[in-house]
Amino acid sequence: MKKCAIGLVRLYQRLLSPLFPPSCRYSPTCSNYMIQSIERHGLKGILMGLARILRCHPWSKTGFDPVPDHFSLKSHLEENEEIGNGDHF
Repeated sequence: MKKCAIGLVRLYQRLLSPLFPPSCRYSPTCSNYMIQSIERHGLKGILMGLARILRCHPWSKTGFDPVPDHFSLKSHLEENEEIGNGDHF
């Protein structure tokens, strides 16, 4: 089942994605996030990927939002900003 879900995402990446301009606000892209979350969390990863797609809109923050080690539907973007650049006084 995991291979089937990942196959569908790869099919999207090869056939549909090239037809549209790049618009993902996060790194990794939403489709790569979906693949990584399925590989790491199994079918629950699909829910994580869908939650990520819903967060990817013009009014959201942008940046590095990796797949977490533990199942979660929230963004980990803020956690990375706090760890970030070391400019804390």
